[in-house]
Amino acid sequence: MKRTTLGCLGLFLIIIFPFNIGAADYVAEADSAFTRGGLDGFKQAIELYEKALAENPDSYEANWKCARAYREYGNDAKAQKIEGWKEICAKYGKAGMQYAQKAIELDPGKPDGHYYFGLNVGIYADGVSIFTALAEGLKGKTQTSFEKTYEIDKMYKDAGPMLSLGRFWAVLPWPMYDRKKSLQYYREYQATEYFADNLEAHLYVGELLYEIGGEKNKAEAKDLLEKAAKSKDPYFRDQALELLAKIK
Repeated sequence: MKRTTLGCLGLFLIIIFPFNIGAADYVAEADSAFTRGGLDGFKQAIELYEKALAENPDSYEANWKCARAYREYGNDAKAQKIEGWKEICAKYGKAGMQYAQKAIELDPGKPDGHYYFGLNVGIYADGVSIFTALAEGLKGKTQTSFEKTYEIDKMYKDAGPMLSLGRFWAVLPWPMYDRKKSLQYYREYQATEYFADNLEAHLYVGELLYEIGGEKNKAEAKDLLEKAAKSKDPYFRDQALELLAKIK
């Protein structure tokens, strides 16, 4: 009789408290898939984070991590220049923004939601064009997101806020861009330990220096772009080679 009572109690607890346990398991599985990386890993991570959110929509961790996975899927598709990558960036960037916004609403004092909102806008803009993103009013939101992340922890994600703000001010169309401000953030990032191995960052800094012009800047740009041209990612390699061909 006692064993039957305990068995019923155990079943009762499983019925009453399944959600948080299941959500936590999904997040753990998703983290493993994300760490594995690649398009397949990021895709699986997204599916698992969304399962966790179906059970616990107000999970801060699942929301920002889902936003991160969406961004990385779009960025990887772009980097590899897979067929239809622009459409993928538009779709995944837009979805990532929504999860990041939810994370911001849940805990605005942490950097994760702010950072991945801005990065997802970047991926979205890669897909639809920066002019479309600006027309949709995303300039101010992106600037606020990156500046807030920088304010909370500028070393977050390997000093990502510095690099992101540098890129933000560099890619805006005239008259909104600010090359001086962009270079200030890039120089700050270059002083960190993370710059040396980041070939994407070499491309961005090299591109800006080329645009600023001057013999000294062009010489530095050439050196940076030659390193960026060694990237294993076709998108960044091709961009570097295209710029190098313009430098005489």
